[in-house]
Amino acid sequence: MKRNSYYDIDKTFLRSLTVRDIAEPLPSFDAQTDAEIVRSVLEQHRLQIAGVRERGFVVGYLTIDELGDGPCGKFCHPISEAKILSGNAHLSELVLALDQVPYFFVNFLGEVSGIVTRDDLDDPPVRMWLFGLITLIEMRFLTLIERRFPGEGWQQYLSDKRLEKAAALQRERRRRKQDPSLLDCLQFSDKAQIVIRDEQLRIQIGFQSRRQAEQAIKNLEKLRNNLAHAQDIVSLDWQTIVNLSENLEAVIEIVTDE
Repeated sequence: MKRNSYYDIDKTFLRSLTVRDIAEPLPSFDAQTDAEIVRSVLEQHRLQIAGVRERGFVVGYLTIDELGDGPCGKFCHPISEAKILSGNAHLSELVLALDQVPYFFVNFLGEVSGIVTRDDLDDPPVRMWLFGLITLIEMRFLTLIERRFPGEGWQQYLSDKRLEKAAALQRERRRRKQDPSLLDCLQFSDKAQIVIRDEQLRIQIGFQSRRQAEQAIKNLEKLRNNLAHAQDIVSLDWQTIVNLSENLEAVIEIVTDE
């Protein structure tokens, strides 16, 4: 892969996934439907929320915990604009919205037709999106290191053990008829340590404090591991996911030639 080719990820991947790609259909019932029937259906499908229809359109919602006797319309709440997201909203917008409330209704083709919760962020499209972000960060680190150290001055920031591990990988890849540089054979944590320990690079990626940068990288590595091993990222890495979404523009910023 060419060093600069990954910047197109902004258009082709990072921003191509939207809320409607992960939203679930919103079940809905006519306002005159008996609440007991609604409760039975929701329990059967392990759902907590449903839409309430009048004249064929969803006009509000109900929650299973509030259902009592009579028509389900008695337990209807209006859906405010503050609780609605466009189906075309980017995933970063969704993450930041869900940091404030546990779920949103999704508007698509002019009407509320879906619902999205934090749990939906554990779906494969979101996991691929997050892994793509971390990969982009790693490639950005590689570019920054190459520009800062045209030679191999970056080696001063790594231990002999880490350098030998990279050298072993380089030898193996060359045995397979590849021609990587030693820098190409570093792990994500190695590249991150170089960027963190070099003050100029650390400031360039937005960290004045080395401790702050180390904590951020530690969180990214934890998220990456949980993504790779199919762990529950919503409960384990929520704040890291929020931070990535808040700083999306910085993550995908193009490093221009000087």
